[in-house]
Amino acid sequence: MLTEVTATRYVTPLREGGSLPGIVEADDLGTYVMKFTGAGQGRKTLVAEVVCGRLAQRLGLRVPRLVGMQLDPVIGLAEPDPEVQELLKASGGLNLGMDYLPGSIGFDPLAYQADPAEAGRVVWFDALINNVDRSWRNPNMLVWHGDLWLIDHGATMIWHHNWPTARAAAAKPYNASDHVLAPVGPDIAAAAAELAPLVTEDLLTEVTADVPDEWLVDEPGFDSTDAVRRAYVEALLPRAATIHERITMEAEVRPRSGPPGWLAERLPPQSDKNERKSGDE
Repeated sequence: MLTEVTATRYVTPLREGGSLPGIVEADDLGTYVMKFTGAGQGRKTLVAEVVCGRLAQRLGLRVPRLVGMQLDPVIGLAEPDPEVQELLKASGGLNLGMDYLPGSIGFDPLAYQADPAEAGRVVWFDALINNVDRSWRNPNMLVWHGDLWLIDHGATMIWHHNWPTARAAAAKPYNASDHVLAPVGPDIAAAAAELAPLVTEDLLTEVTADVPDEWLVDEPGFDSTDAVRRAYVEALLPRAATIHERITMEAEVRPRSGPPGWLAERLPPQSDKNERKSGDE
């Protein structure tokens, strides 16, 4: 289960995306990015964060540590922003926190060069969880101490918003054409060979067990929280075995010597330095 801490101070909102997460200090002296049950996307966003975050960690991908965060709504009384104040008031009880990575920067393909093996693992994982929110417009990745970290998995597993169609939705292919790492030429086959065997029924059962009961209760069509957890396992397990065969990637693949077209447009004109050097010789 998630380690639980208690929020002691709301520091500042992160005005990115629609959920309005905030930086919060806790009673363990840690600093976290907090996501709220009272946000517009509701508790399923937090469920997706836990299932996908825990799964990524178990597969060797870097995701900030996740904790349950108890919030007393009184913490919002001193907040001057009425939108934030309403969000805090609506989110009393257990919310989700993830380690704040001080000094991290948003992923920029101009500054960080992922290799095909690393890109393959990320794209394969995103295909497994049907992550439609890792495009070059919104990479949802950070670079911290020179390493790539994955964040924001609340928009994944869209099938859990309509469980009667979950099996059919989970069987669909994954279009990675707009994925921020597509131009690198991700090695999907190698990633599948490495990661797919790790996604077992036992692993998925363990990962879904970390979702707090209060985020799963009263789910329409299910008579228990364990039944909801089982539905996640049944959607992800068969997908892991074959999704690599159904990943489409029509984006321009970047040669090792230069960027793809959409990235080249952001670069200054190429210098003729090499040409002059060659002529001098």
